[in-house]
Amino acid sequence: MQYQIIPVTAFAENCSIIWCEKTRQAAIIDPGGEAALLINAITQLGLSVDKILLTHGHLDHVGAAKTLAEHYQVKVYGPTMADKFWLDNLPHQSMQFGLPFCEAFVPDYWLKEGDEMTLGDEQLSVIHCPGHTPGHVVFMAHSAKLAFVGDVLFKGSIGRTDFPQGNYQDLMHSIKQKLLPLGDDITFIPGHGPVSTFGDERMTNPYIIKG
Repeated sequence: MQYQIIPVTAFAENCSIIWCEKTRQAAIIDPGGEAALLINAITQLGLSVDKILLTHGHLDHVGAAKTLAEHYQVKVYGPTMADKFWLDNLPHQSMQFGLPFCEAFVPDYWLKEGDEMTLGDEQLSVIHCPGHTPGHVVFMAHSAKLAFVGDVLFKGSIGRTDFPQGNYQDLMHSIKQKLLPLGDDITFIPGHGPVSTFGDERMTNPYIIKG
């Protein structure tokens, strides 16, 4: 599996374009905004978009999802239904954070723990990791040893839990009981900031060490 990270919006959210090297089928993970930028990048890469994947319902991760779904005529998957209230509240989020207006929408498919997503010859496993939001999911590509973790975990930090229905205990459980056991050699792409590995965070992340 190949990927390219394209930061979008004023929040520098890491939108990930991922694809199967053999078939060139692609998915867009967390298109937070700047649809034209993402479309241009996908065109330059020569990819065929197959689906859009959302880790959670915050505006900076979903702002361009509906536009891109309509442009490519593809379905939107995720997060879990527990984040419906965030997607229903997108117009208010737009005003609150000063980002371009985003209307509320419902994904074509809500995801759940254990779902499997196919992308060409590649597969992604869905892991429910609540804490930052109640419906947050992580996409795990086992063959590539890659995890797309949204705002659960960052290099040297963890996701915020002070938003509505955020929960610190749930977040730490998601990190320690669901993500770290996947292996120290797993590279993860966070929703913001640089890429890291679970092993590096296990050893150096102060929130994990003290938690």
